[in-house]
Amino acid sequence: MRILYGVQATGNGHISRARAMAEAFRQHSVEITWLFSGRERDQLFDMAPFGDFLHRRGLTFATRAGSVRYWRTLRQNGLTQFRRDVRTLPVADFDLVVSDFEPVTAWAGRRARLPTIGIGHQYAFGPDTPVAGGHWLARQIMRRFAPVDRPVGLHWHPYDSNILPPILDLPEREGDPDGHVLVYLPFEDPAAVSALLQQFPTIPFRQYGPGLTAAECGNVSLRPTSVAAFKRDLASCSGVICNSGFELISECLQWRKPVLTRPLAGQMEQLSNALALRELGHATVVERLDRESVEPWLLQRPAPPALGFPDVAGALASWLASGAQSDLGSLQRSLWRDSARGSAATPCPCAPPLRVPADPFRDQQRSGQGLGNLASMG
Repeated sequence: MRILYGVQATGNGHISRARAMAEAFRQHSVEITWLFSGRERDQLFDMAPFGDFLHRRGLTFATRAGSVRYWRTLRQNGLTQFRRDVRTLPVADFDLVVSDFEPVTAWAGRRARLPTIGIGHQYAFGPDTPVAGGHWLARQIMRRFAPVDRPVGLHWHPYDSNILPPILDLPEREGDPDGHVLVYLPFEDPAAVSALLQQFPTIPFRQYGPGLTAAECGNVSLRPTSVAAFKRDLASCSGVICNSGFELISECLQWRKPVLTRPLAGQMEQLSNALALRELGHATVVERLDRESVEPWLLQRPAPPALGFPDVAGALASWLASGAQSDLGSLQRSLWRDSARGSAATPCPCAPPLRVPADPFRDQQRSGQGLGNLASMG
């Protein structure tokens, strides 16, 4: 079995899932060729698990200060190059194409009429999944960005029959919480984030982000991007402040870390994640990052839900290695049955009522439309 596996590399969440899948595939006699797009090749890091991977420009998204920049997004994407990459990708060399919302492999597989399976959070947005910030055009682009024959969604709740629990890339958990708060806000202004954190001088923070260099700024330790170091700090932290990307919050839920999250403004996936988190009571959602929003959470972090997700990567690797012939529904039922649901349905005390407006962040959306709403930020 030869599989071409495409990964959207705009955010680190997709790559984290891919690492878990790469490890799981080692238990099977399959040939995996990885393709990453959406970020410059020299900006990718800790890529050893993927061997001699392919890289394409793909489609990427422009952000500034926590918001999608729509016109800049449209200007910086070279659609001519994208079409050329789709036409020239040698998909005929493979038996199966898998896309984690990666558009080059998805469109190339469709063009060659090869079986194409989508595995990722974006494929979970069916009619019963909470959606916020969307409009007709955004939903159309979501459907067409990386189209596949068989979508396999990932989410925190089985909203539909094609949805599995999250794929997690977590090491053995070591160490007890040491009191620090982990901060990962890659789409915010890092200097503004540091300035905000310094308003709470008695609390130690470890702030990660692209382009940061190691430094101590009072109570804020700046950390460069590193998978191993980040996972160690995640294991030992007493809480996490982050945007509303799917993968990191899934890891926080697995390790039962309190989460304060601010969705990326104008970004449909993150706004929808925020809505689901509020409905499920899994995290504290704020519309802005300032002292008034952050301080109550820092003073009294709510207890996280008692969740435990099974080995989804291992189950999916076995399913794909066998040609994805068996019924996905039985796999879904088995995995959710193995999930330790605990108090997942109990809202945390800081959450608003379960039913919230269809678009709780509508004031942030009025100025934007188009491709930016579909930015894949992990």
